[in-house]
Amino acid sequence: MPGVRIAVIGLGWFGEIHCQAIAGIPGLELAALCTRTPERLAELGQKFGVEKTFTDYHELLKDPDIDAVSICTMWDQHTDPALAALAAGKHVFLEKPMAHTVADCRRICDAAAAAAGNLMVGHICRFNPRYVAAKREIETGSLGKILSLSARRNIPAAWTPEILNKIGPIMGDTIHDTDLMLWLTGDKIVSAFAQTVDLRGRKYPDVGQTMYRFASGASAIIETVWCMPEKTPFAIDERMSIIGSDGFLHIQDTFPNIGICDADGFRSPDTTYWPESHGGALGGALRDEFLYFIRCINEGRRPDIITPEESLAAVRTTLAAEESAATGKMVMLD
Repeated sequence: MPGVRIAVIGLGWFGEIHCQAIAGIPGLELAALCTRTPERLAELGQKFGVEKTFTDYHELLKDPDIDAVSICTMWDQHTDPALAALAAGKHVFLEKPMAHTVADCRRICDAAAAAAGNLMVGHICRFNPRYVAAKREIETGSLGKILSLSARRNIPAAWTPEILNKIGPIMGDTIHDTDLMLWLTGDKIVSAFAQTVDLRGRKYPDVGQTMYRFASGASAIIETVWCMPEKTPFAIDERMSIIGSDGFLHIQDTFPNIGICDADGFRSPDTTYWPESHGGALGGALRDEFLYFIRCINEGRRPDIITPEESLAAVRTTLAAEESAATGKMVMLD
């Protein structure tokens, strides 16, 4: 069976990570690149040996040899290329968040439902084996009635000074745990209350604290800090606890999965999401996402590990948290 020929639209730091992951996956060919910056296009075209390059995604989508696209533009620039790609009959891997408004998410969902191609939004945490194991355990009923959930997803300040001019910690990272909690519980969030703390005076604040109430009565709190000290030895402090009437589970995907101490100090590299494997290929959850994406294409079925409607729900809920942080009031979700 010929490989799926995919183009990457948007070549920022994560677009480059997508290129590196795709380049190492059998059955997936990195066939074209697209960004508005010619210098960046030439740089990554040479790095990954890609001859087809475009500064306009409309021109890319006219190419009949392109089967799929991976859209890695900023979240407020997702809607138009996603709609255009679906209309052109392409399969679409769209990075999260789906879009920057509920209305645009709905437009994308409606277009995907009518399209010949698949749409899959990149909620990478659903492919983290720890959360997969948690989902399986919760489905056995061993925890009983879910009562309380808590999560932490904190990253060093060095990662975020420029990002904070484009997206904040609630929409940028709290959305991961919002989606996970919705998925793991199968429940619905009915209210959101959030607060933020600003440290560096960027467009968006550095810290988000979010509380949710579920339809079942369960409560949740999510901590998202984007200004951990720069000497923090890990890329992310990621944890989740779920407490039920009959049991509990705890997930820790932080230090010390692997700890390295050298002349530069102590560090703990990523071993979960896109760790470098043999020959420079990227493994982990990102690779598993793409493998699932192409399997669904080859088998002619819609992805259901994450559906467009579920991705919309995560955006809707997280936007309610951002509204709460801006107004200081609890936001109800019907």
